[in-house]
Amino acid sequence: MKKLMLLGVCSLMLASCVSKKDYLALEAKQQETQDLLNTATVKLNSCLSDAAAANARVEAMKEQLADMRKSNDALIKSSQDLTELTSKGATNLEKSLESLRESNLKITRLQDALTRKDSVTLAIVTGLKKEVGINDSDIEINVEKGVVFISIADKLLFKSGSYNVTTRANEILGKVAKVINSKPDFEAMVESHTDNVSYSKPPLLDNWDLSVKRATSVVRVLESLGVNSAQLIAAGRSSYSPLVENDTAENRAKNRRTRIVVLPKIDQFYEMVEEEMKNLSEGN
Repeated sequence: MKKLMLLGVCSLMLASCVSKKDYLALEAKQQETQDLLNTATVKLNSCLSDAAAANARVEAMKEQLADMRKSNDALIKSSQDLTELTSKGATNLEKSLESLRESNLKITRLQDALTRKDSVTLAIVTGLKKEVGINDSDIEINVEKGVVFISIADKLLFKSGSYNVTTRANEILGKVAKVINSKPDFEAMVESHTDNVSYSKPPLLDNWDLSVKRATSVVRVLESLGVNSAQLIAAGRSSYSPLVENDTAENRAKNRRTRIVVLPKIDQFYEMVEEEMKNLSEGN
């Protein structure tokens, strides 16, 4: 307590020793110092804030840099994979092109085989038309999909409702036989057709029986004319493959017909194709 009283007395004495002018100067200096201190504090806080923001940006840039490095590594790997894939793709493409070239060559060989077959077919048609006569309206000769069809009207071969071949038929079938005999590697299918008028006359039961019996009758005539039996096929179609509607007498007459199909033996045709494939393999 005594010390406090002593300090107070000293302060009073000191104050009384300093002039008012000096005191005000000191007070102004103190205020200026305080202002400078406040300004420095504000600047310091601003600098600290800027430093914190800069540090945050640095960290963000570090993260971006890390992401960019990952992306770059992935891009490099992707580029390597793409290069490898492109190399494999080029190899596969070359193999595909080679396979395509081989396929095209096979197709060409097959087309050549078919062309030769078509040439033989054309020769058959020419021979038949020369033998039979191109202007006979009851005999039609045409080619469909490389196969020769000889269609003979029913009235030239049989009497109505009969399966016995007429005398005139022997003359017509003799011309057909001559052409078939000139092509021993071909087959001739005799295909008989009826109209839709129901037929039943013992021993035949129906149109099926009539068509089959007519086909075998023609086959027997061709055999008698020297055609190799192994080349012949007998087939009956009844009324189920008409050329036109069975709605008039004229149309029914068109549907009653015997068709002889001259075609290469299937096994021989495939042998010809296999031979072409063998030649192709040996050529490679």
